[in-house]
Amino acid sequence: MPQLSVIVYGPNAQGHLTEVLDSLDAHPVPDTEVIVAAVGDWARETAEAHAPETIVVPLPDGTGDAEARAAGAARARGRWLHFVHAKDGLPAGSSRLIAERTAELDAADGVYGTNGAAGVHGADDVHGTGGVHSAAGAYGTAAADGTGGVGDTGSASNTGSTSNTGSTGNTGGADRTVDVLLLDHVTTTWRTAATPSRDGRLLAGAGRTPLALDDASGLLRLTPLLGTRVLRAAFWRAHEERLTTDDEPGAAHAALLLAGRVACLNQAAYDNRVLRPESLPPLVAADRFALIDRYESLFPLAGDRRATRAVLYDLMVRDLVRTFAREDMPDAVAREFFRRASLAAVRRRPEGHRRPAGLEGVRHALLEEGAYTRYRAFQAANRARRAARKTVRTRRRQVGAKVRDHQYRRALSRPVDPNLAVFTAYWDRGISCNPAAIAAKLAELAPHIRPVWVVGKDNAALLPPGTDHVIPGTRRYWDTLAGAKYLVNNVNFPNAVVKRPDAIHVQTHHGTPLKRMGLDQMDHPAAAKGMDFAALLARIDKWDYSISANSHSTRMWERAYPARYTSLDHGYPRNDVFYSATAADVLAARERLGIAPGRTAVLYAPTHRDYEAGFTPRLDLAALADRLGEDTVLLVRAHYFYGGTASPLTGLRRSGRIIDVSSYDPVEELCLAADALVTDYSSIMFDYANLDRPIVIHADDWETYRTTRGVYFDLMAEAPGKVARTQEELAEIFLSGAWRDEGAAKARAAFRRRFCEYDDGRAAERVVRRVFLGESEDALPPVLPVEDRTPAPAPEEASA
Repeated sequence: MPQLSVIVYGPNAQGHLTEVLDSLDAHPVPDTEVIVAAVGDWARETAEAHAPETIVVPLPDGTGDAEARAAGAARARGRWLHFVHAKDGLPAGSSRLIAERTAELDAADGVYGTNGAAGVHGADDVHGTGGVHSAAGAYGTAAADGTGGVGDTGSASNTGSTSNTGSTGNTGGADRTVDVLLLDHVTTTWRTAATPSRDGRLLAGAGRTPLALDDASGLLRLTPLLGTRVLRAAFWRAHEERLTTDDEPGAAHAALLLAGRVACLNQAAYDNRVLRPESLPPLVAADRFALIDRYESLFPLAGDRRATRAVLYDLMVRDLVRTFAREDMPDAVAREFFRRASLAAVRRRPEGHRRPAGLEGVRHALLEEGAYTRYRAFQAANRARRAARKTVRTRRRQVGAKVRDHQYRRALSRPVDPNLAVFTAYWDRGISCNPAAIAAKLAELAPHIRPVWVVGKDNAALLPPGTDHVIPGTRRYWDTLAGAKYLVNNVNFPNAVVKRPDAIHVQTHHGTPLKRMGLDQMDHPAAAKGMDFAALLARIDKWDYSISANSHSTRMWERAYPARYTSLDHGYPRNDVFYSATAADVLAARERLGIAPGRTAVLYAPTHRDYEAGFTPRLDLAALADRLGEDTVLLVRAHYFYGGTASPLTGLRRSGRIIDVSSYDPVEELCLAADALVTDYSSIMFDYANLDRPIVIHADDWETYRTTRGVYFDLMAEAPGKVARTQEELAEIFLSGAWRDEGAAKARAAFRRRFCEYDDGRAAERVVRRVFLGESEDALPPVLPVEDRTPAPAPEEASA
């Protein structure tokens, strides 16, 4: 039995079926089958070109989407079903992500055995021949004839699942079993490609722990796409009649309302392709009214779940109001739509429901009152008000821009101040990274040069007392940028900043490139979304110097950022502290973090995924902390744990076994405090390697990351230590001691020689002498060979 059945269904709309099948062929996934329910001759011929690996179910022209989905599912043997419309797409690696996540859920649920062992799902098929589930399974024991097993009320076509009556949601089986896996997605239109959705934040907030919809009713607000709901096969068969509808958004909502538990995958694993409306048949009155019918059919599935009904009601009213306001309906159709929508809004309004404030509340009130004429008048008044406000705002912006531009131009006409240096880091977030290390050394070697930091308004209060700084966009900001001799940044200055001939721009960068950067991102849409490459080239043309930590970086920067700057192969100034810190510094850092003496501190610092909207832990941190034991503390550096939901890590944080260091600065201090680093593809590995301490790579999605983001070398073949592909492997690396064995040390030594090439503790000095004091390359302190360097003592050494 395959883990996953990918069911592609529908006609070959505008030729897009070819793309999705080519994508699946290019990234085959073991334990996954592909079934094409091909509607029409063109779709059949396209699908048959991919046989025999692809199972083709030919269907006549005119077959509806619901019937096509059902036909594909009837041939499916997988434990999980992923329905993919033939017009849509699958980002590279998405099927692998789904297969791995569902296997993880199955293992956690204890639903499936291994190689025929007890608990094997059995030969579930469309005729209801139910296999035997384990006692922990959510669908009970199915009788051989497909009728319900013990306590089941399923029909002859299901697999012995507990029937869902629609009144109380899914009531059968063990609470742990997940019925639906929710995915993030991107949207492609006839004009744009792979635009991220807004669903990512909801999915990130839900976390990776399975949960009931009652506990996260806000998930109903996810875009209703059936392709972003991966269904357990037994769940599909238990509710096939309800889910077999041509109203795909209705089916997507129904799947959530019927599910016992859901889980989230906060990664874009589906591409919703929106076809140009002018290429589709025009909508008729029945199409408009179907939206009201959809919600009328969904409310019975919500039963008496108050929170769920409240969210569903808000969604219904929002969709009805938007459809009425935005769709260009004939007046007679619009009046009838408004009448029916008004009746539904009144009939389904939850007890005690409060309308939203402001204009949206007025719209809701008018809808409930059935006040069609007043609503149209309200619309007309709002349009006039918006048009007037837009005109005023546009004029103000134009005047303000002209004033600022005039002031900036006047400032540019004044001489450059040879003793003024502007520093900024990470898009004006504060004093950190390479610019901070350079500024500190500048105060020591060239105190006559005055530093001014660019810091955003929200972060200005966090600056050390007395720090001279400017707020972006202010008059002093533009005056300071115009008059500065030196401009130092670890990203780029705004496009509007003018490169004066006698000013010096220093690009410090903020990492060693594993992932593709700059122009090399052009072939990777997930990484390049929203990038203006022409503007990027204009920005890099302003660079005078580019700082590098190793020859690999030098070569990659010159390739990704082709311009006439001078490469400074001096090392990263921020890494100097790894050679200057003492045992007392290491122990002080651990004390500030609250790491108890004698404990092993492991810094977990994953990187950002371009195909994710937010941070979701890729590890079950609570389970990992339990496996590693009381003597290990995890320093977790991430944006947040589980958003606004209750975190299962709270107790562990109180015990000191997990410490959230997401907002702790500087990160170099975290490195000094840690006995080991666990990361995936973050450039922190290159910096941490300077300490010559163990590094473990957790690469559970390497193939996906490599494909979607693009990389410069194979980290799996040139890792700085042990590599884990699963959480279990990661735990075993630490429990067995392999994280610091001889093999790990050899891998780390090779990695250090290649990527810590210029980092010897004097990088900032070389930069200051070369750039600010004008010394020649020959006069600078030479780079000390790697084998002759002495990094800061490890915590164990510092405590001795």
